[in-house]
Amino acid sequence: MSDHLERTFVALKPDAVKRGIVGDVITRLERSGMRLAATRMLRADDEILEQHYSEHVDKDFYEGLRDFMKEGPVIAMVWEGVNAVANVRKLVGDTAPREADPGTIRGDFAHVSFEHADSEGKAVKNLIHASGNKEEAEKEVSIWFDDAEIHEYDRADEEHVQ
Repeated sequence: MSDHLERTFVALKPDAVKRGIVGDVITRLERSGMRLAATRMLRADDEILEQHYSEHVDKDFYEGLRDFMKEGPVIAMVWEGVNAVANVRKLVGDTAPREADPGTIRGDFAHVSFEHADSEGKAVKNLIHASGNKEEAEKEVSIWFDDAEIHEYDRADEEHVQ
């Protein structure tokens, strides 16, 4: 991978898998020009979730978040591209689905507010996780993937970014 490209981690949460929008989300990321470098479907266990959400483990909402992430399979992915972390975050939209702009993944496919989820005692089903910065991306990629699972290849449309 060249120096100007970044890697970022994306997870499609169980609600995205259950709703059958995995293809729509992947298509949006691919159409942005980024390259899918790794993917796998798995049921997240306590160990991987504690590593991934290490900064939240002691917070009141963690148990609900953990239980939500274990409701079904997760699609874990590594994406590569120029400014991949920031570009994926733009495509994903605001963490609070109700605040996400139309045209973003959350803005188009989710609408639940934090207030509603809190009043129901549920985790916010916001479809997708995307790394917030380069350091977080590096940490998360290493939690979910071994180096051998990350693939390098040339996309047919990459000439304009190299």
